[in-house]
Amino acid sequence: MRKAELVKEIAKVTCTKQEAEKAVDVVIKSIQESLAKGDKVILKGLGIFSVRQRGARIGRNPQTGATIQIPAKKVPVFKPSQALKDAVK
Repeated sequence: MRKAELVKEIAKVTCTKQEAEKAVDVVIKSIQESLAKGDKVILKGLGIFSVRQRGARIGRNPQTGATIQIPAKKVPVFKPSQALKDAVK
């Protein structure tokens, strides 16, 4: 499902397409801002969005075979809730 399809589904149930699109944009932006601050976002029935620190490591350039140093970085992580896991089964 793409964002446009999600907006269309929300608009069917609650409001106009424009209002639904604004709502989806606000939710996405809020999640991004919370993760940027290092906070967790917990959506009951869906899961937990959080940020993890990935350590530095040594990698290999696939074209040349030379080893390269890959720096440490923060990455977003999603852990699905048990309800979501059960719904997918």
